[in-house]
Amino acid sequence: MIRLKIMSVSFLITILFFLNAIAQEKIEITFEETSGSNGVPLGWELKERKGDAEFKILKENNETIAYFKSVSASFSLEKPLQIDPIKYPYIYWSWKVIRLPVGGDVRLKKKNDQAAQLLIAFEGKKIISYVWDTSAPEGTITDESIGWPINAQIKIIVVKSGSTDLNKWVSFNRNIVEDYKKLYNESPPFIKGVRVQINTQNTKTIAESFFGKIVLKMKPI
Repeated sequence: MIRLKIMSVSFLITILFFLNAIAQEKIEITFEETSGSNGVPLGWELKERKGDAEFKILKENNETIAYFKSVSASFSLEKPLQIDPIKYPYIYWSWKVIRLPVGGDVRLKKKNDQAAQLLIAFEGKKIISYVWDTSAPEGTITDESIGWPINAQIKIIVVKSGSTDLNKWVSFNRNIVEDYKKLYNESPPFIKGVRVQINTQNTKTIAESFFGKIVLKMKPI
């Protein structure tokens, strides 16, 4: 009996160690649970830059997602983090865009609106922004750095362009270490936060999007 108990305990420890190892292979950033009457997910912060934020936290296929609608507005949900990208270099996420901002173009300041953006903020005020743009072709890279007093460097990468795949979930995966090195010519410091964002304040149009969970992984799928 004692031997069986020892074996059972040993087996449980092995299972727990295995499950813990699996859990550490990825970090899931979700929109679970709301923190109050404003509907903001727990651990996230709402930022309204222009106009009024229209968003909901919904369930779809047992996954919690965020729905954004922008009417001549600009707003985001931000979540503070402290993650080593060297340990978790692979990022995965999904968007479902319903409506693009008509005439939006990341290359033109007066038309710089997007239906879906994912921003990764690093220590040292350096940011990578992945966007679904209305007009600029996939692979376009632009600079939206902000001078004094903010002094933030922002590099934009267009990962999806145009109306192809509207009303569908589209998945994306990037190596953020490689992207950071390409954009900033150095290894990335710690990630200090993520932001999901929508903008239509420049084009004075309407955009709608759904945002799925964000996953950081040690290894590619």
